[in-house]
Amino acid sequence: MRKPPPLRLSDRIRHLFDPVRHLPDRTRHLARRMDTATPPDRDRAVDALRAFAILGVVLGHWLVTALVADGGRLHTDSPLQHLPRLAPISWVFQTLAVFFLVGGHVATRGYTAAQAKGIPYRRWLTARLSRLFKPVAALLTLWTIATTALLLSGTDVTTVHTLAKLALSPLWFLLVFAALTAATPLVTRLNPLWPLAVVLHVDLLRFGFGAPPAIGWVNLAAGWLVPYTLGAAWTRGELDGPRVGWVLFTGGTAATAGLIACAGYPASMVGVPGASVSNLNPPTLAAVTFGLAQCGLALLLRERLRRTMRRPMAWAAVAFVNLSAMTIFLWHQTALMATTATGLLLGRLPGLHTSPDHIGWAAARLLWLPAFALTLAVCWAAFHTYEHPGTPRRSRSRTRTRTRTRTRTHTRSRAGRSRIVRTHRSSDRATPTGARHV
Repeated sequence: MRKPPPLRLSDRIRHLFDPVRHLPDRTRHLARRMDTATPPDRDRAVDALRAFAILGVVLGHWLVTALVADGGRLHTDSPLQHLPRLAPISWVFQTLAVFFLVGGHVATRGYTAAQAKGIPYRRWLTARLSRLFKPVAALLTLWTIATTALLLSGTDVTTVHTLAKLALSPLWFLLVFAALTAATPLVTRLNPLWPLAVVLHVDLLRFGFGAPPAIGWVNLAAGWLVPYTLGAAWTRGELDGPRVGWVLFTGGTAATAGLIACAGYPASMVGVPGASVSNLNPPTLAAVTFGLAQCGLALLLRERLRRTMRRPMAWAAVAFVNLSAMTIFLWHQTALMATTATGLLLGRLPGLHTSPDHIGWAAARLLWLPAFALTLAVCWAAFHTYEHPGTPRRSRSRTRTRTRTRTRTHTRSRAGRSRIVRTHRSSDRATPTGARHV
């Protein structure tokens, strides 16, 4: 038998890249499948807003968080501390209010549906919180091991503290979100003006009457309760139509501008190292009014997002982010630090290990974003299963005990030929014999 002629080098290269050449077709096919599998009554604008909020937080952290290598130590810094004119970056990427808006809407809708089905509150809450905190276990486990290993290896304590604090910083958000989720039955009818009034009075006491700074932590709940209750109002149908969106957007924008220009609030909507006042830690009135403007803009964009999400590729991207939301959110800071630590092998690299005190650093940091994204993709591949744990496989012995012995008989009916499969289970299970048409 004659052997086939050997492939030419060009043919070998073409076959090698066949998977890459067919990747766009496979991606479009998968996108169409996801689009078809989505229930027609699902509001895709909600998923789009959640995806944008998560990606905004991730990109914001990657752009304004610097790990500076200095004498064998790592410490955090921010370009906003040295370049205040970059504060508008925080206006684009500080999107937490949108996340709480969507969270309040989804939680209220879910709780209402659970009540209609007779599902107890405790069971509903357990199901929601388990989806939040199961992925946290993997993060805590890895960083417990990493922190212990770094300390035992003699790494500077300041560096270890910096890394651990940065890695675990997303957890504060989850704790607040979990608390508001647990309070959903109490806030489903709460007017957003009430928590807004609390934030206003707390800031008056802090900045106007010299009250202890600790009182500001009341705003940690009250401040994020404002967009959360707006989400509940969305579920009740009170935010339909563009009028409410325009009122929130214009009113929130004007109030924020006035507070920054006339009341001395910081222009940055995220914390800046060394600043005497932070708009985010704890939330201030300026952060809340800014969040109202964001929520108004989100409501105005709903119809446009719904039209855009009818495109299979756009919907597939949004669906992927939503399915991986917790993994992306929890591990994006770890991806930043892993890239920074790996880069140290090559020396102090601009935009990665240098001080963010000039505009060139910001330009260099943009070039590092693909590297951060690639490292985050590795983290996703390793840990996304904790977000959607699969069903454990049955052992072989258990499968053998459930093996069915099938005998088939054929009967003829009026409509034609019908096959009946009679199933006889093994004697170790007291299950009656059943029959089904196939």
